[in-house]
Amino acid sequence: MAPRKTERILNLTICLLVTGGKFVPKSRIREAVEGYHDLTDAAFERTFERDKDELRSLGVPIEVGGFDAFFDDEAGYRILPSEFELPPIDLDAEEAAVVGVAARVWQHASMAESTRSAIAKLRAAGVEPDASHLTTLEPSVSATEPAFEPLWTAVIERTRMSFTYRGGQKRTLEPWGITSSKGRWYVIGRDVDRDATRMFKLSRIVDLPKRASKAGAFEVPDDLDLRSLARALGPDEPTAAAILAIRTGKAPSLRRRGSAVEPANRGGVDRGRGELSGFEVVSVGYSDARTFAEEVARYAADVVVIEPPELREGVIRQLRSVVDAARAAQPAGSQGAR
Repeated sequence: MAPRKTERILNLTICLLVTGGKFVPKSRIREAVEGYHDLTDAAFERTFERDKDELRSLGVPIEVGGFDAFFDDEAGYRILPSEFELPPIDLDAEEAAVVGVAARVWQHASMAESTRSAIAKLRAAGVEPDASHLTTLEPSVSATEPAFEPLWTAVIERTRMSFTYRGGQKRTLEPWGITSSKGRWYVIGRDVDRDATRMFKLSRIVDLPKRASKAGAFEVPDDLDLRSLARALGPDEPTAAAILAIRTGKAPSLRRRGSAVEPANRGGVDRGRGELSGFEVVSVGYSDARTFAEEVARYAADVVVIEPPELREGVIRQLRSVVDAARAAQPAGSQGAR
């Protein structure tokens, strides 16, 4: 998709998102959105219809309703933030840093001026915009997600795409749609190699997605509900809680997901001997013990499991396996060298 088209469609999304739940008529959309101003009437009608179709194919829920309570001859359009957003998804420390930088990029992006112009025109037309809903679009797509544009185009053209996911995994995907949560973008579709429906975070795609087929290579399911599918593929709700001692300033992802634990609830730790000096004690929920043990083990001595015992044993097993692997990788005869 050309950059100008991407900018126009993003501006349309902004226009329909900040209306505070009110329907905006097509005439005011034409005035407010950069990219529609210089079009003839016929060209605007065609372009506006295509843009709506593309947004809907990407899972953006555009609603149509009456603009005037006394007249129903002019339709209005809106995007409800409650339908546009996904539930919160946790970020690790690296991802949080990227999002922080990306949010600052938004302030300087060329879209910022267009956004201010659109909001001013809506306000002049009698629609009071709610700019707080713009947080669902931060940061700027074009500035921070190189994978967005080729995957967006692939969704429209129904083209298979191949890419490398974090960890070096090669994936081939039939992309059905793109959705977002709090400025973080995800693509959903059929993982060809695994023959299963999967959701991938765009920020974890480490290279530029490439075409793996011609256009029209697959069909999108007729009953696709992108929002419901995204929620189903998201992280499971916690079913258990762990009491962790986290070294001050370390493991921010775990600390952010947890809540502070009062000294009286810290289990069998001998607090009088100072074992927790320099540590913060938090309760963190999890759904799969093995996966969570792997996550905790990555922080090594910076995180200590206090409870439950089975999770602590799982972390110890993970750490021992790392030590055993390191020893096995050493050249013969060097293990006892000093």
